[in-house]
Amino acid sequence: METRMESGCVLLQVDAFTREPFRGNPAAVCFLEGERSDAWMLGVAAEMNLAETAFLIASGEGFGLRWFTPTVEVPLCGHATLASAHALWEEGWTGERISFETRSGRLDAQREGEWIRLDFPVKSPVEGPLPHGLASALGAAPLLYARGEGFHLVEFESADAVRRVEPDLRALAALGEIGVIVTSRGEGEFDFVSRMFAPGLGIDEDPVTGSSHCMLAPFWSQRLGRGELTGWQASQRGGAVRVRIGGGVPAGRVHLLGQAVTTLRGRLVV
Repeated sequence: METRMESGCVLLQVDAFTREPFRGNPAAVCFLEGERSDAWMLGVAAEMNLAETAFLIASGEGFGLRWFTPTVEVPLCGHATLASAHALWEEGWTGERISFETRSGRLDAQREGEWIRLDFPVKSPVEGPLPHGLASALGAAPLLYARGEGFHLVEFESADAVRRVEPDLRALAALGEIGVIVTSRGEGEFDFVSRMFAPGLGIDEDPVTGSSHCMLAPFWSQRLGRGELTGWQASQRGGAVRVRIGGGVPAGRVHLLGQAVTTLRGRLVV
């Protein structure tokens, strides 16, 4: 029986923002051997059917990085960046730092003990009146509403209230390609909790969202008076994100820290 030589793009599936397999947020990470069309990458992302598939290609001393949901390309994705850094170190990258060139500019990842630290842009929330239809779409009236780049943010009175939210996904999808973060003060070891819905982007509920924490970090840092916080995303899979803002973090940036676990490795044959 003849066997074929291995060929095709290496593909890993990584659970991000967790140290346990089958928790956190799964992302596919595809190591491109050369340029591919947007349609091909979107096809792979639809085939993987995960919240995001990351595509890496060597570029100078770092890597080009793009992210696709099953339906669209997105400008920023935290968990798939964490997964990409983890995958690179799993595949033999020897440096302590990795630089990614993305649609959101340069993003750096660095090892910090058992954690991976991501350097991301801050998304500053601005409080305002609640948009028409958002409360009814969420099925509950929030305490506060804020808007920032790519997200609506609504605060509820408790972690239990956040967990009880059962949104009308069709009504949320009508808001367009934007995420809806629901959040509250935390409990126990966690300073705040959140969930994130983005049916307009092909993601009904995201298990753990790095980019939403770029907005949650300044939001809760201001309210709690601390620059280092730990959040819990209270999805069915769940996951922890540590955040840092100020105190040595460059202005306009936020540090997100998470862990990751590889659950699958293979090759694309198309």
